[in-house]
Amino acid sequence: MNTFKSIFIIITFSFFQNKSTAQAINWGNISNRNKHLLHVNVGAEYGLTAGLGYHYLVPVKKFPIWIGGEFSTPGGNKPADDFKMRLGAQIRIAAFNHFQFSARVQGISRRYQNQSVTVFNFGSDFAGTLGYYQKHWFGAVEVGFDKAIVTYFKHSDWYKENIYDNVQDGWYEPATGGNFYYGLQGGYSMKKVDFTLKAGKILQQDFESQPLLPFYGQLGVNFRF
Repeated sequence: MNTFKSIFIIITFSFFQNKSTAQAINWGNISNRNKHLLHVNVGAEYGLTAGLGYHYLVPVKKFPIWIGGEFSTPGGNKPADDFKMRLGAQIRIAAFNHFQFSARVQGISRRYQNQSVTVFNFGSDFAGTLGYYQKHWFGAVEVGFDKAIVTYFKHSDWYKENIYDNVQDGWYEPATGGNFYYGLQGGYSMKKVDFTLKAGKILQQDFESQPLLPFYGQLGVNFRF
């Protein structure tokens, strides 16, 4: 019983750290001449986070796709000690005048460490975005689900000495945690640069619980070349 209680506390505390969200894209200002997208961002989620990413445009006529990855890490004394990596794609599914709907599918790996345990997991992130996109500005609503599918726990010596000495390290499944998130995003676009802003709320997968600070925010810059 102590083991299950301890694991529950660790999961509750750790899986709502470093929830840096994917970069916003202005679908109204993409061009076959600028297929590369380099983006940087800073966020406010349980502290300061920073991210860097790259995507490549596959210019399918009605369904353009950005394929790439992102890396983010929270601020702290040990840079990149905790981190989150995403690989996947964003695709425009439908467009009507300036209204456009897009979807994002990504695989995620992340690491988190505290005094009790080092946690590493693989998961997935699915999101849909509906917005109004012009060449020089855009605004949209985003809804998504971020799920940790399989998780590896490595407990510290301190945990074994002070909490429970027979705790088992190793991979745990089925999934150990998930978040629904929803919010607003918008931005201003110049010829080859976009300035973007995102803000929203996080809700745990039971639709009842919330993390201690159930909000996220992100300021980003896209460079297209």
